[in-house]
Amino acid sequence: MKQMLTTISRLSRRQALALLALLVALGGSSYPAYAAVTKLLPKNSVGSAQVINGSLQKVDFSKKTKGARGARGRQGPAGSGGLQGPQGSKGATGDTGTPGQPGAPGPPGFFGTALDRSAPGANMLTTVDTAGNVGGFTSATIGADGLGLISYWDTTNQALKVAHCSNTACTSATTSPVDGSVGLGFSSSVTIGAEGLGLIGYHDGIGGDLEVAHCSNAACTSATKSTLDSAGNVGAAVSVAIGADGFGLISYYDNTNDDLKVAHCGNVACTSAGITTLDSVGVTGGNTSLTIGADGLGLISYWDETNGDLRVAHCDDVACTSAAKSTLDSAGITGEANSVTIGADGLGLISYYDETNDTVRLAHCTDLACSSADLRTVEGTSFNTSVAIGADGLGLISYHEHTNGDLRVAHCFDVACTSLSKATVDSAGTVGRFSSLTVGRDGLALISYYNDTTQDLKVAHCSNAFCVPYLRRR
Repeated sequence: MKQMLTTISRLSRRQALALLALLVALGGSSYPAYAAVTKLLPKNSVGSAQVINGSLQKVDFSKKTKGARGARGRQGPAGSGGLQGPQGSKGATGDTGTPGQPGAPGPPGFFGTALDRSAPGANMLTTVDTAGNVGGFTSATIGADGLGLISYWDTTNQALKVAHCSNTACTSATTSPVDGSVGLGFSSSVTIGAEGLGLIGYHDGIGGDLEVAHCSNAACTSATKSTLDSAGNVGAAVSVAIGADGFGLISYYDNTNDDLKVAHCGNVACTSAGITTLDSVGVTGGNTSLTIGADGLGLISYWDETNGDLRVAHCDDVACTSAAKSTLDSAGITGEANSVTIGADGLGLISYYDETNDTVRLAHCTDLACSSADLRTVEGTSFNTSVAIGADGLGLISYHEHTNGDLRVAHCFDVACTSLSKATVDSAGTVGRFSSLTVGRDGLALISYYNDTTQDLKVAHCSNAFCVPYLRRR
């Protein structure tokens, strides 16, 4: 402004007045008009007064010119994930949680025998029942309480009885009638069910039925009784075991049809059962014995009376609705009084009577189905056999040596029983018929048998694994 006034002052009086008049005419007396003259725009620039709204294009703006922010555009698709970063360092260990409640104690295990260093002694022999003529057709097992449970025939009262041992050696026992009905229990077999109570299969000699008694307590002072098969005269030569499903499996002889039959219990108490005829060729199925194999399937030894052979049936399923059958020994009349168990090798071991040679023999199965077996003689002039596996994993066979009337026990030296030792257990009179051998909680044999001389039930508890009196290894 100062410069412009200086310029005007240099003009002539006339020129100055003209210029001043022009300035007033263009801008009036306000400051904006004056500013429009005095404040010049930069080169190549225009002001808002010179611009028509909407007339400017993108090229009309400087690169430094910024407009108002536009609306946010749509979000684009997510990009691919980046590479995983390195694993971080391990965090600090958390505090230890509160200990849980201890579980209930399990059932007591069996006593070991390796450290049993008691003094050498005799085998313990005990007369358990003397009430009349008792003790025929015995069957022994070890209860869930670790004590012996023995079913047997009371000839005097024609009834089934049971003896529950009071201690491991069975030096005393409580005896009770299981079925006091006349003629019931002539042939019996006892095992321990999945719930820890005794299950006894037996023959009704009057009605000719297959019966079963489910014990109500460990001593079997009472029991629930059920009829499983009443189709003719059935149930003789009975043998019972507990299958892989926890239900009883019973092999028995059908006297009416001369067949081998099997009953598969429908529940733990065996109040009902499915019935199957396994072998109906000729007269077959007498003197049967049943166990459960290493494959969880039943293995049944039995006598083929028509041909005088020892035969086996290997069940095809748990219920034994069918079976593969094989003849193991056909040399002469053989296979009576048979007893089967499973060895430490998982294969069947069968003791039986060879009538032709009057000997006790042994068959060691060569496969799970026992389609064949290796045969050997245990001892001559002997019969009424029972076989079990000792705590050392080797076979034990009890039998009656009828020349001297003794109870004898053979102990295998290997799993196949290619060689064995023999010992006399009881020689007091004529003893040892109807023997049944099991292994007690202490790992020693417990044998129930009949004393013909006194007509009593007796029990022998072996003092060592070989059942040899006063034996003690250094």
